Amino acid sequence: MSVHPSPWGELRPWESPELTSWRRLPMHAVDRRPGSLSLDGPWRFQLLPGPEAPPGDTWTRLEVPGPWTTQDTGDIPRYTNWRMPWPEYPPHPPADNPTGVHEREFHIPAAWAGRRIVLQVGAAESVLLAEVGGRPVGIGKDSHLASEFDISHAVRPGAADTLRLTVVKWSDASHIEDQDQWWHGGITRPVLVYATDPLHLADVRVTAPADGRLRVDVQVRSADGALPAGWRVSAHLDGFGELAVDEEYAAWCAEEARVSDFLGEARLRAAVPGVRTWSAETPELYGLRVRLHRPDGSTADTSHHRVGFRTVAIVGRDLLVNGERVFIRGVNRHDFHPLTGRTVTPAEMRADLETIKRYGFNAVRTSHYPNDPALLDLADELGLYLVDEADIESHDHAHEIADDPRYLAAFTDRVARMVLRDKNHPSVIIWSLGNESDYGANHDAAAEWLRRYDPTRPLQYEGAAKTGWARADVASDIVCPMYASLDEITAHATSGEQIKPLILCEYSHAMGNSNGTLADHWAAIEATPGLQGGFIWEFWDHGLLQRTTGRTAGRPAGRGGEGAYAHGVAAEGYRWAYGGDFGDTPNDGAFCADGLVFPDRTPKPALYEHRELAAPLRLSREPDGSVRLTNAQHFRDLSWLTAEWLLSLEDAGTRTAPATLPSALPPGASARLALPPELVDRLPADGGEAWLTLRVTTRGDEPWAPRGTEVCTPQIRLRERPAPPPPTASGPAVSLDAAGLLRHPLLTSPPVLSLWRAPTDNDLLGGAADHWHTLGLDRLERKPRSVDRDGARTLVRSAYPAAAGTVEHLQVFTPLPDGDLLVEETATLPEGLTDAARVGTVFETVCGLDHMEWYGQGPWETYPDRCAGGPVGHHSVRVDRLFTPYLRPQESGGRHGVRSFSLLSADAGGGLTVRLDAPRQVSVTHHRAADLAAATHHDELVPRPRCVVHLDAAHRGLGTASCGPDTLPRYRLGAGTYRWSWSLHRR
Repeated sequence: MSVHPSPWGELRPWESPELTSWRRLPMHAVDRRPGSLSLDGPWRFQLLPGPEAPPGDTWTRLEVPGPWTTQDTGDIPRYTNWRMPWPEYPPHPPADNPTGVHEREFHIPAAWAGRRIVLQVGAAESVLLAEVGGRPVGIGKDSHLASEFDISHAVRPGAADTLRLTVVKWSDASHIEDQDQWWHGGITRPVLVYATDPLHLADVRVTAPADGRLRVDVQVRSADGALPAGWRVSAHLDGFGELAVDEEYAAWCAEEARVSDFLGEARLRAAVPGVRTWSAETPELYGLRVRLHRPDGSTADTSHHRVGFRTVAIVGRDLLVNGERVFIRGVNRHDFHPLTGRTVTPAEMRADLETIKRYGFNAVRTSHYPNDPALLDLADELGLYLVDEADIESHDHAHEIADDPRYLAAFTDRVARMVLRDKNHPSVIIWSLGNESDYGANHDAAAEWLRRYDPTRPLQYEGAAKTGWARADVASDIVCPMYASLDEITAHATSGEQIKPLILCEYSHAMGNSNGTLADHWAAIEATPGLQGGFIWEFWDHGLLQRTTGRTAGRPAGRGGEGAYAHGVAAEGYRWAYGGDFGDTPNDGAFCADGLVFPDRTPKPALYEHRELAAPLRLSREPDGSVRLTNAQHFRDLSWLTAEWLLSLEDAGTRTAPATLPSALPPGASARLALPPELVDRLPADGGEAWLTLRVTTRGDEPWAPRGTEVCTPQIRLRERPAPPPPTASGPAVSLDAAGLLRHPLLTSPPVLSLWRAPTDNDLLGGAADHWHTLGLDRLERKPRSVDRDGARTLVRSAYPAAAGTVEHLQVFTPLPDGDLLVEETATLPEGLTDAARVGTVFETVCGLDHMEWYGQGPWETYPDRCAGGPVGHHSVRVDRLFTPYLRPQESGGRHGVRSFSLLSADAGGGLTVRLDAPRQVSVTHHRAADLAAATHHDELVPRPRCVVHLDAAHRGLGTASCGPDTLPRYRLGAGTYRWSWSLHRR
């Protein structure tokens, strides 16, 4: 038998953009998962070279749901950012078009005889062809929404039937699914079968504004055609009771029914007193049960919903939720799993959203397609605002497709089906027409349908603003630019021309060691009317686990890789793969590794930065020395939080004391906060610098975090660091080698000048790395100038020739009592040497110093333009855990604002201590910068037994230039003279 018997053998749906489906049922908001028959599990599978190739007799086993590209079928995942992975122009797919045939037996219960039976395929990439018992039952096209088909005519209740789902990987639709992600093939969401009575609930629409005036619109349909007389609908709201039938609407329906036997509509209403409103902070939900009754009063069908009463509106240039202007602290999220690609279970989705909530986010953009319904259920429950985005991105051919009438049906169909499915979710506060698809008539058509159907929510589309942010007549109610600079957005907000809210749909690209200037962005957003937040790109690093040893080396690990990773690091024999690692060409390399979490959901350091910037409460020091606490939330008081004080003294450790929060403090209000006298009144006179930290945790269990989960750690400084006393030279002068380099028993490599770092992804893609290479900073050679003795002091002058001129370097070594050493350094960068990576010292220690203790910011990685999330205090970490394993090795592991640190031997207990003249950027790892720059993956790195130590007088900011603005000018290093000093002590 042919894979595609008539009719689709003639239709060729994989290359017909006008054909969006065949026999696919209308989308609706009735959840049919409860009581359904799951068909998930092992299926028979064949991978064919094309959609018209006949299947053979040899079958393998494949898990459904799950893309075949992660299950060792011979077809590989492919990663491209914006370009299509094949050269054909739309609407044509490539001639080489892998096609997967999935087949299994299933049994329809005998009790379902006479009922309407529906097959639901949660998602298939990209064209789905369904057959039951060899009979075609339907076609679906859209990789991220379910397709449903009425298979009543094709099944035999009580007997076995064969279900075949053929999925064609590439199609005309692929040109509008050109998203920055891995390309896969297969069935990626659950498959199920459900049954209803012939008379059934076809759709339920819930309108629940914050004033409590509930409206429920119900559509009833009959599989037999005309509706029988005597049916009725009822609904019950938990905590309220039965809803009343809208008699005026019922009378209109009765009149219409006289001329149409097919009209089956009902409307029910209720005014809910004292309604508890839904928001991301207070996700209050009411259970709603809608029932369809037969003429005898028995229940024919039931639909369950969770209702959140909330109102979304735009007033002027403010987006309001329940009348309040809310900051959108958002993140973009793709469906992703390192073993199963785009197939994600509800438990994994919950873990995603719980992580997102724990780090201060209140919003998710479903980039760039509608998510599984389970995720929307979770967002309703946990409290997250969603920008629900249609599955439309035509990045490579955006201009041609935006006005192409052949794609008009696809645009409107994808937007409409998303809205019809998700309309009842309170978490959805904004609809999105898609992503990076230029702007044309197809967008306007979809927008007009959406605005007519659902006027209760705004819509957005970034491409609509390409002709100007102040345009009123475009298909976007929100100005949602992508990677606009801080200057651009603040200039627009203060121009007097702004007429819409400005919420960045993407900003702060999280590729590698990134997310610099996040604090600067939020300081401007919170201080500038008209700016309301944005969505960081993105949540996940899309690294697929790849085997590197054995017979299957080079292939995705698939489900066989469970347990082969932890703490962001792949185990021996595996690595995190990115574009090109599977032999996929063309590819865009590591550009898919641009998330706030590693592929195993381990948080990156930048998440702590965001958590602090999004803190629900803030501390500030008043001129009189008192502390003011502000509730920075929109809807919630502080009763869900508890706290303790931590006093950190540079020379006297850390002390704690309980804290009392004003729990009833309303949103936006401030109050003076009493400081703990047992800590503040007993500050030791010789304790050095002092910081007071408020460690805030959850008082009880939250839906997204257990009791005691750390929420934020705001800090105030109680006492400045005193100036160090002048050094007193003691003992013999230092020992130097013939080139004037220091010899020291604790160091295996002497301290020399360093101006370069292993380029971050931002450095590589933003141009800084090329600039440094042109200057020669990655290969500086030291030229000794002179060595002079001044009593016990030794002055060593060196030169470092660079392309833009010579860097002069002076080191002054002063021996101190007990064999300690003071090093004072000066580096002068010539006028032509601009934007260096760092100015500082690098040396290597003796082996065995595997533990670091420090006083400064931490405990996680911090940098000059990403340090708001690292409180000053005493921290202790193994040296190998200081390093951050970004998927492509690069500069990492730095700690900002370090005052002093010790490197200790875990066995012998000895080691060394370094004290710095001022808070400095410090890096301690087992890798030289050149080692990191030469490696493409972490399995190529061999840790050195010694510690490589960088002490930086100044360090360039990280920025986000891999896709967006570079760091701000104040975080860049210019020409001039830099001075710093440090002392080395034996332990």
